[in-house]
Amino acid sequence: MGRTIPSFRMATIEELKEWKEFRNGLDKSDRKLFDKMYATCHLYNSACMCAANPIRIQPIFMSIIFNHYRILKELESKLNNKELANNTDKYESKRLR
Repeated sequence: MGRTIPSFRMATIEELKEWKEFRNGLDKSDRKLFDKMYATCHLYNSACMCAANPIRIQPIFMSIIFNHYRILKELESKLNNKELANNTDKYESKRLR
């Protein structure tokens, strides 16, 4: 009988095992950050599975990078909205004088 190909979620767990020594070399607080960062790849398991890349760390890295990029764009949008609101407030206060 043929073997079933493991899911990408299972592949991420196997990959994490390979990074165990790196993780153990980090400070305790950095380990928590590493765990949170690595956990973001699970948000995009379906997209990583579609990538069909034989090197499993590449889609993991891409999902982490993509999540950070998405967060940066959200922060940029909030910052731009705040700057726009501040500029509008300054304009209105000058107009009222």
